[in-house]
Amino acid sequence: MTSGIDLQNSFLQSLQGFGLPPGLAKLFWIPLPSILMIIGATVGVLVVVWLERKISAAAQQRIGPEYAGPLGVLQPVADGIKLVFKEDVVPAKADPWLFTIGPVLVVLPVFLSYLIVPFGQNLVITDINVGIFLWIALSSIAPIGLLMSGYASNNKYSLLGGLRAAAQSISYEIPLSLAVLAIVMMSNSLSTIDIVEQQSGYGILGWNIWRQPVGFLIFWIAALAECERLPFDLPEAEEELVAGYQTEYAGMKFALFYLGSYVNLVLSALVFSVLYLGGWDFPIPLENVADWLGVVPTTSWLQVIMAALGITMTVLKSYFLIFIAILLRWTVPRVRIDQLLNLGWKFLLPVALANLLITAGLKLTFPMAFGG
Repeated sequence: MTSGIDLQNSFLQSLQGFGLPPGLAKLFWIPLPSILMIIGATVGVLVVVWLERKISAAAQQRIGPEYAGPLGVLQPVADGIKLVFKEDVVPAKADPWLFTIGPVLVVLPVFLSYLIVPFGQNLVITDINVGIFLWIALSSIAPIGLLMSGYASNNKYSLLGGLRAAAQSISYEIPLSLAVLAIVMMSNSLSTIDIVEQQSGYGILGWNIWRQPVGFLIFWIAALAECERLPFDLPEAEEELVAGYQTEYAGMKFALFYLGSYVNLVLSALVFSVLYLGGWDFPIPLENVADWLGVVPTTSWLQVIMAALGITMTVLKSYFLIFIAILLRWTVPRVRIDQLLNLGWKFLLPVALANLLITAGLKLTFPMAFGG
């Protein structure tokens, strides 16, 4: 496995080449990953919103957005500007602090989770040894924000919506964590880089989707429920609770919930591609192809090509999953709240536990294939 491009060192060396001292070059580097993360996540959301409208229009034989920019690509930007300039209304007798902090608590952990998503061997903002654990820990903060928003709205329907949303998140957080634990067990690491490396070397045949067919189904169902996507969009079921915990929100605070849902969908697809689809890995092992052609893996132009292909593969895999999620929205009916809780606690949880135990057994029996 080649080390690939070291983005941080290349950036620092480039600035030092212009005469900047090492300390000042480091100062320029520190905020850059966070800025890139926010820009990348926001652009990703705009693309998903546009795709959702176009794919939904095609599924329902409608036209979809066309007038704002070519093929309506500026429609999500127009929607965002409209929400920014809408009046921010706070209900009478609502708790203004909790009412404001709630949406922030829902969105901020999702953005922070992007820190551990790798797009290449060294194309990750933070490669920490507990990357997957950090993602699960951050995602468990969101139910607090949902409950806080419902409670602070001074509206019984919002409170019920917040309770339902929190119950939904908790119900699906546990099976999702157990599915991820099986991958961690096979990889012997919580690092997202190590998990992708464990799948590399054999191309598409080495991806975890073949060794964890049950785990990837559990993960994707739980991820859809966490993102409140159909058939699990009960927190905003229009016939039952109007818009759930979002009932009293308007303007930018409502936009934060909207943004958080789509950012979480993109993040879940990225993490899914890392855990089960080889991350930045190409379906054909490129290192072997380079060896056959007599190209040294440390060649600079080869590393640039492999880094570009790695980013492209990660994004393509993620948007394929998002495409499936959008199609599901127009294919399957919405479940009821009792069906949703039964599915989470009575089906997914025991199946996830059984999958974890079977993975442990296979790891002991076939250590070469299951990371012994």
